[in-house]
Amino acid sequence: MTGFFDGIPSVRYEGPDSDNDYAYRWYDPERMVLGRRMEDHLRFAVAYWHSFCWPGGDPFGGQTFERPWFGDTMDGARMKADVAFEMFDRLGVPFFCFHDRDAAPEGANLAESIRNLNEIGDIFARKMETSRTRLLWGTANLFSHRRYMSGAATNPDPDVFAYAAGQVKAAMDVTQRLGGQNYVLWGGREGYETLLNTDMKRELDQLGRFLSLVVEYKHKIGFDGTILIEPKPQETTKHQYDYDVASVFGFLKAYGLEKEVKVNIEVGHAVLAGHSFEHEVALATALGIFGSVDMNRNDYQSGWDTDQFPMNVQEVALALYYILKAGGFTTGGLNFDAKLRRQSLDASDLILAHVGGMDTCARALLVAAEMVEKGDLSTPLAERYAGWDTEEGQAMLSGKRSLEEIAARVERDGIEPEPVSGRQEVLENRLNRRF
Repeated sequence: MTGFFDGIPSVRYEGPDSDNDYAYRWYDPERMVLGRRMEDHLRFAVAYWHSFCWPGGDPFGGQTFERPWFGDTMDGARMKADVAFEMFDRLGVPFFCFHDRDAAPEGANLAESIRNLNEIGDIFARKMETSRTRLLWGTANLFSHRRYMSGAATNPDPDVFAYAAGQVKAAMDVTQRLGGQNYVLWGGREGYETLLNTDMKRELDQLGRFLSLVVEYKHKIGFDGTILIEPKPQETTKHQYDYDVASVFGFLKAYGLEKEVKVNIEVGHAVLAGHSFEHEVALATALGIFGSVDMNRNDYQSGWDTDQFPMNVQEVALALYYILKAGGFTTGGLNFDAKLRRQSLDASDLILAHVGGMDTCARALLVAAEMVEKGDLSTPLAERYAGWDTEEGQAMLSGKRSLEEIAARVERDGIEPEPVSGRQEVLENRLNRRF
């Protein structure tokens, strides 16, 4: 034991009436919801980078956190792994996620960096023998080092592309060895600042080839997890190629990867793209590419990705409703890609932030499940589109009617459609009654 969490108890479910800060009021892992355990619905994960590596800076100020493991040393990385699993066990979370560079420091060259990562991977493996926490996904940091200032896969230098490929291969190997259920690619600098020095067609082709290489390697090594792309519209480049779910789907279709790759949707990124979180979830499920979620929220009065812990039950409930309607998670889950506020310095803050986020999601799940059971939204929706389920509606959709035949029927039958209310206020009222 490192002593970092001394005096902080393990967190257990005590119910809505509990006044214990170190207790779950809504998150009861064993509670059955729509035929599944709550833990299996939510599949919570702790993000290694923000929880144990983020120094507490913002765009206008530097480090505020002081952690005994900070620094680019292997001793610090080993201590960080100890602290991480102590927190996983206290929270009782089923999963965690990691970036390669946050788990282990970069070496003098790629070979040394891979050795460092493999050593920490071995430590993770040993700790997982006695911990219930498993790996939801791994990824490679292809954005922090200055070599990636012009992108990784989209870089004008093919040597940078090759270096990134080596880094991803190593991260995928460790992810598979640890039983990871997904592998994520976030295009942190896969975009451009100005078209004056950018060949967009060339860069998109490079990105398509890079992703194809990842998929090919997945099958070669027998990795049975899901490959995920995480959309983000801004930060770090002015224009990101993976702007939102729609642009990612168009990219996957263009390179024949829509059956191989799904999306990891982050709440804050959806907001930056001008969408709601539930929009991105609903679109991904409609397109068949929904995979996993980075669960956080943005400050709506700030213009950057603030990565706060989720605290808005209504926002989360609507997104979870669409996830439930689509069948729920398979290999994905809810990863807390969220930061403490830079004034929240104590070890207890790290624990309690996750407790609050997990309770928010658990309470939202119960609301979403009740909406599914009661049909508050689904029944009016089915009624609104019922005309398309008729014989003639299906005939038009299936290609059994030509344009001329459709037009002739309108004239022959004297069809004069009248507008029908969308009943938006009624549906919003029904939603609000759940809170």
